[in-house]
Amino acid sequence: MTTFHGVDLPDLSGTTAVVTGANSGIGRSVSRALTAAGARVVLAVRSIERGRSAGIAGDTQIRELDLGSLESIRTFAADWDGPIDLLINNAGVSAPTLARTTEGFEAKFGVNHLGHFALTNLLLPHITGRIVTVASQAERFAQLDFQDLNWERRPYQPTRAYNDSKFANLLFTAELQRRLTAAGSSVRANAAHPGLVATNIYHHEGPRRPMDLVWRAVIALLAQDADHGARPVLYAAVADIPGNSFAGPRHLAHMRGAPELIDRSEPAQDQDLARRLWAASEHLTGIGFPLPAAPAQR
Repeated sequence: MTTFHGVDLPDLSGTTAVVTGANSGIGRSVSRALTAAGARVVLAVRSIERGRSAGIAGDTQIRELDLGSLESIRTFAADWDGPIDLLINNAGVSAPTLARTTEGFEAKFGVNHLGHFALTNLLLPHITGRIVTVASQAERFAQLDFQDLNWERRPYQPTRAYNDSKFANLLFTAELQRRLTAAGSSVRANAAHPGLVATNIYHHEGPRRPMDLVWRAVIALLAQDADHGARPVLYAAVADIPGNSFAGPRHLAHMRGAPELIDRSEPAQDQDLARRLWAASEHLTGIGFPLPAAPAQR
């Protein structure tokens, strides 16, 4: 048993974990904790240099993965051989201006949701344990527009785009678990909210707005570090909890503290909405759920 800032991790010797965005922030902390518990951790990062810069000790491998490119995601998955005990969908972007992925998707929706949607489904035949997607309580402020998911007609609102992508993470987790159950799979899909964490996702280049200064002050006063932000992610990965659980910190409106299961917004529990997003994601990426439905019991 390995204890990481209050989270007890079992002996993970002989297991393999894939962590996206593992070179910094929460991804780096999660990777460090998993290797300390004996896991072999594959750092799925945008460049080999980024992976090396993480300086993570233990049994690690660095593989290139750009979640903003479906070609990169397909290449990563096609090159994979062997079981995956744990997939941590951690990587995320939160730029203050409109950016697009290689395929032209709005970057937050494209990377935070569609990239992980594609990666998960392509790797799913190899996954034997759990899938944890890093979401956020920002989902409570989402207003997902199915008529313009990629912000091609609306005036761009960066905060709302981020909120929408985190909302999509929760809908994805719910529908993924529903499909896994229907397929008779023992794999569990969970989500985790790391709380308010001081990581690079809040560091932007370019001119500062007045609210940026206020937000930086809030981060400086209230945010926890990446190691503590990793705790809900690790909890979602190893705790004895059901599929489609949502883990987050227990204090300060789930912004700080030890991990526990937390509630999500009512729209994030809408099964029809989750199915609708799944269908839209399949259409946009050209990638679907790979497992057949389990045969009916007689």
